Amino acid sequence: MPEQESELTLSPEAAAALAETAEQEAQAAQEATEKAEGESVSRAEFDQLKAERDQLLDRLARLQAEFENARKRTEREQAANRDYAVGNVVEKFLPVMDHFELALKASGSTDQLRSGVELIVKQMEDVLRQLNVTPIPAEGEEFDPRVHEALGSVERHDLPDHHVAEEIRRGYKLRDRLLRPSLVRISSNPKQTNE
Repeated sequence: MPEQESELTLSPEAAAALAETAEQEAQAAQEATEKAEGESVSRAEFDQLKAERDQLLDRLARLQAEFENARKRTEREQAANRDYAVGNVVEKFLPVMDHFELALKASGSTDQLRSGVELIVKQMEDVLRQLNVTPIPAEGEEFDPRVHEALGSVERHDLPDHHVAEEIRRGYKLRDRLLRPSLVRISSNPKQTNE
């Protein structure tokens, strides 16, 4: 018989507060029991206090179990959401993969293969754009260390000093978050430096 989870909709904070309250009540009952044992108490009063204490301890145990179930359920839901998000992204790239496999099987001329690969790259750029991933502008732009990573400098007279002369690897952003910086070479213009 499958184990059924209780339908708990408590937040972790509320469950912790309930558990703390139950624990305090259990301590109070324990103290009353100890105090009552020191004094002369009737057996009926002692049994009643003991029953209340046992009831509070049981309630505490149930609250702790419900809290643990809620925590595990939240972890499962988060994992399912991650898998769903990854699945959506992978699904968009599967047609690109199919076209790469077709290109590998093709036996056309070099120009035909090149135009096919260019179409695949365009398709890949479309998928990235759908996912809000955009390339970082580089060549000709002023060097920005927040989005460009310099690999060296190149002497160029046609570009202003400290501008991107060459993009080695394209960088990308996901909305406003940097995924990876552009690897670039920076222009060094001796005429501008000497002036």
